[in-house]
This record gives sequence, structure tokens and C-alpha cells, in this order.
Amino acid sequence: MTHLNRILPWAVVFLALLYLGMQGRPVAYVGDYDLDAFGAIPVSADGRVKPMDTVARTNLMFLSGRQSFEVDGQQQPAIRWLADVMGQRDTVDHYRVFRIDHPDVQALLHQHEPTTRRFALAEIMPHWEQIVEQSQRAVEVPGRQRDPFQRQVLQLYQQVTVLMEMRHMQTPYMVPPTSEDEEWAPFFRVVQDTQAAGIPHPGVDALTSIFSAYHREQPAEFNDAVASYLAVFDKHMPAEARKASFEVFFNDFTPFYHATLLYVLAFLLAAGSLLMRTRSDSAWAGVLARTALALLVVTFLLHTFGLVSRIYLQGRPPVTNLYSSAVFVGWGTVLLAIIIERFHRLGLATLAAAFVGFVTLIIAHNLAGDGDTMEMMQAVLDSNFWLATHVIIITIGYSATFLAGILATVFIILGVFTPWLNKPLNQSLTKMVYGTICFALLFSFVGTVLGGIWADQSWGRFWGWDPKENGAALIVLNHAIILHARWGGMIQARGMMVLAIAGNIVTAWAWFGTNMLGVGLHSYGFMESAMFWLFAFVLSQLALMGLGMLPPEAWRSAVGRRASTPQTSPPNKP
Repeated sequence: MTHLNRILPWAVVFLALLYLGMQGRPVAYVGDYDLDAFGAIPVSADGRVKPMDTVARTNLMFLSGRQSFEVDGQQQPAIRWLADVMGQRDTVDHYRVFRIDHPDVQALLHQHEPTTRRFALAEIMPHWEQIVEQSQRAVEVPGRQRDPFQRQVLQLYQQVTVLMEMRHMQTPYMVPPTSEDEEWAPFFRVVQDTQAAGIPHPGVDALTSIFSAYHREQPAEFNDAVASYLAVFDKHMPAEARKASFEVFFNDFTPFYHATLLYVLAFLLAAGSLLMRTRSDSAWAGVLARTALALLVVTFLLHTFGLVSRIYLQGRPPVTNLYSSAVFVGWGTVLLAIIIERFHRLGLATLAAAFVGFVTLIIAHNLAGDGDTMEMMQAVLDSNFWLATHVIIITIGYSATFLAGILATVFIILGVFTPWLNKPLNQSLTKMVYGTICFALLFSFVGTVLGGIWADQSWGRFWGWDPKENGAALIVLNHAIILHARWGGMIQARGMMVLAIAGNIVTAWAWFGTNMLGVGLHSYGFMESAMFWLFAFVLSQLALMGLGMLPPEAWRSAVGRRASTPQTSPPNKP
């Protein structure tokens, strides 16, 4: 057991690094055309310079919910789809990339019993007039009052519009500026301007050579034209070329996807450690706890790599939109858990952090379906100073709150359903939750005050009872209530756990609820699809709180029963 104690954590770390090393190797596109090089061409879209590869992935994701598509039974990368959109326009009409789930919208296409939920442009365009008519009716209905049919038909209209804009070279902006006074421009407009002026444009000429060769199915000529064009970028716009090349690697590597998988493995190892500990097998419990922590650290470093990569590519602090906030909340939770695990080597913080890391990255994945996750921000948020202070600090407060809530969940589940919540676990969990709530209160309070100062500078008032501001204040109040009740002897360990779970509800509403209300100055990301999941989360937390408030006799753990017994004097320690 001594050797295993030393070897297993390092062996798991080695295997995890080996797995990541294999996933990080570049995978070349199989075919005559060098579409990997084509994907590295910088263009401008959604307010930033990005590679063709990102444009292909985000737009295909918007149309079909996937970053690949099928041709003759073979999966093809998104960059092949984009190349065909721009160079083989007739072929792309028959790619089934439009995902349509609503049966009434399918019926508009005369598809009453379709065998697939994905349709081709050639199947949609014969019914375009009906789609436009239904879309116009849907636009007249306020967003929050639209039914599923209206949302789906309006989305289909937007998807076809996006495809047609790319097909006609209106987006992305592919022609780079030739001087500091110029900006990126759409290909079709520069072509018109150069033809009218009779003056050739080097960018247009190079792009014309690329698309002409692709259209005439001349791969060697296409590859040479792409290589020449990238060489010009390396010479005249080296910073943009380097970022575009790195972003292609980042897209291929998908660090957050691999982090999601490793968080699951860390969670299973930590759960195994807890199971061994409850069976008094402390040797195996210790080995599994250390192995889970080692894997969590590796995953945290991978998570950090993804976060830092986004900062480099976007040129902004890590939290700029809902997607990045989900990534950062998970990252912050794991960082706090690793620190806690240094003091309480039980694997419980690892268990909670791996769960939160997994869930937040799943949330981020689902938020990525609307387009570029590094898009430009609302004007009110466009401040690197406040993004690096107020937003970071208050988001760390979210991380700490969720960590405390999940640790409290472990306490209640163990106490109610098992006899495993013994005295050492009870004391350790109580200290962990107490310390984490103190940390969360500090960061939530400081972050809220900084937000008020930012609001004063942006809108001329410190506080406006905006839903987001109210949510931030509720988080602070919730933590303050917990600590005051604890210090005053009004609650014991069990009561603190119930209120810590209530913090999950308050924080979730402050985080996502504001956008769903659709009111207030902070409402800039309304998401109807998330409403169901938010309510489901709130109901699950209420159920956990109800379990925590069951009579002591209903708890299977004896410590849980003792923890609920009122003390004659307030505790001096958590």
C-alpha cells in the first residue's frame, strides 16, 4: 500500500498529461486541399479579427448545433463547409445543416414525417415566402411572448440570412486594411469599388485567386494561393497572423471539453475516497483522495490554459459575457477547493470542486451555441479596468458561494441518507463551509461596492435598484445572515448548511435571472431556453433545503441528530 500510495497519483497525472498531449497534436485535414491553412486566414467578424476556422465553426454551430456536417456518410469539418459556401455554392445548397425541431415549421417545408431534423437550403428555399411571412408575424410579437413555433421560424429566417450573407461575401469582412486609415471590408463591396475605379486591390486579387481555384477544383493552385496570402499576412500583419494561427490550435485542442471529461474522473475518484472512508478503510481513502486531488490540479491547469488563451485572443480580462462567466466561476471554485484541500485532506473539497467544474463547463458549452464566445461586449461593459476589478471580484464571490452550497449539499445528503456523517466529517465540513462563506461575503461585498462605483461613473448614480444590483445585495445579505445567525447561536451546523444552499438559489438568480427578467440596465443577454433549467435548479435546491430541515429523527447519521440539538451557549468556533 505504501508504494501504491506514492505511485497511483503520479501514474494518473502521467496518463492525464499523455492524454492531453495526444489531443493537442495537430490533426491535418485529409484531402487535396490545404483547408487547415485556409482556416488560418485572418478575417474580421463580430467586431474582432479571427481566423476563418472560427467563423466556420461558430456559424455552422448556429445553423446546425454542431461543428461538423455530413457528406456522403462522412463527417466533414466546419472549414470544409465554409470553403464550399464561398467556392462551391451549388454544392452547399444540398448540405443538410439547418436543424429544425418544431413539427409546424417542418410542415411549412412540406415535411410532415421527416426522417431527420436537419434540412438543406434546397429544401427550404421553395417555401421561402411562407417562412418570411411567418417571420414577419413573429417579429411583431414581443420576444418573451413568442410561442415555440414563432421562435423556431424566426430562428430559421435568421439562419438562412446568415448563410446567404456568407454566400454573397458580405460576411465576414475578408479584405484587410492596406493602411492605418482603412478598416476591414467585405469582399463583395471592395470588388465593386475596385471595378468602378479600375484600380486593382491586392487583397481582392489574392482572395479571388483562392476562391477561383477552389471553384475550378484546382487544389494545387488553391494551396499555393493560400500559402502566398498567409505569407503576406505574416509580413504585414504579424500580430493578427499569430493570433489567428493560435486560435486555430485553440479551436482544435478544445481545452474546456477535455477539462470537462477530467473533472468527471476526478469526481469519481473523490467519491470513491469518500466511500472508502465511510467503510473505515482509511488507507484506500487516502490514496484515492490524493489521486483525485492530483488529477484536479492537472485539470485546473488545463482550465487555466483555456482561460489565459481566451484572455490573449480577446485582449480582455477573463469575464466579458455569460459564457466566460461560467468558465470563470468553475475555475474559481476549483482554485478555492485546492486551497481548502491543503488544510482538510479528505477529498470532500475535491469532490465538490470537480462537480462544480463539470457543471459550469457544461453550462458554458450550451451558451456557446449562439455564436462567437469572444464577441465584442455591450458598450456599458467595455472597460478593462472595471472588468478586471468589479467583475472578477464579484464572480469569485459566486464561485465561493457555489462551493459552500455544494459542500453543504454533501453534508445533508450524507446525514439524511447514510450513517456515514461521522464526527470528523461533520467537523471538517462545518469548518469548510463556514470559512468559504466568510470568503464569499468579503468578495461579494467588495465586488458590489465596486459595481456601485462603476455605475456612478457610467450612469450617474451609485445604486438604482436594478435587478442585478438587487441580486448582488441579496447575496451579501444571505451570507451576512448566515454568519450572524451562527455567531448568535440561532443556527448550528445543520442550519448553516441549509442557508448555504439557499445561497445557491440567490446566486443563480443574480447570475442568470437578471437576463431572463428582460428589465433593467443589466439586461443584455435574454435567454428563454435557460428559464426551464434555472427553475429546475431552484426546485432541486429547495428540495435539498427541505431535506436539511427534516426532524433530527429522520436523519440516519447520529452526528446529524446531535448537530441539531440546541446548545446552551453560542459557539466560540465554527
